[in-house]
Amino acid sequence: MYNKVVLVGNLTRDVEIRYSQSGGAIGNVGIATSRKWKSQTGEQKDEVMFIDLTFFGRTAEIANQYLRKGSKVLVDGRLQLQQWTAQDGSKRSKHAIIVENLQMLDSKADAQNPNNNNGYSEQASPNNYGQPQEKQSGYGQPQAPQQPAYQQPQAPQQQPSVPEIDIDDDEIPF
Repeated sequence: MYNKVVLVGNLTRDVEIRYSQSGGAIGNVGIATSRKWKSQTGEQKDEVMFIDLTFFGRTAEIANQYLRKGSKVLVDGRLQLQQWTAQDGSKRSKHAIIVENLQMLDSKADAQNPNNNNGYSEQASPNNYGQPQEKQSGYGQPQAPQQPAYQQPQAPQQQPSVPEIDIDDDEIPF
């Protein structure tokens, strides 16, 4: 069987992190996704879904460190049914996503200044973390980053949208 969910949305609250008895990090947060369409009568409709996310390990720690309420993210993972008994004795359940991969979609400027509403949004993907950045010349024209002669030429990359962190590439969970 195949159980895979991919969502893009904004976080509804800051990441709540806790640690298991074995020391593993567990992060919980909610995400809001929306869909817009026109009804048969031509009326504009908007549907918003609120879904709980659970992160584990280093992904939970990174999410806790860099994500805040309103952060735009792309997550993929598996759907899980969570069941429990409420204090009043009633049986409760909900679906949640166990996150396997996380991509932060806010631009670096948005992450540092959440009130910045300049209309620009950049997407980050794991394959452009740590790539050389384009530098602006005095005339507003981007200058290509200088690369050592032994590397193959690379297509221009968008600036990553996550703050730089001091960890090895092997530690990045996404």
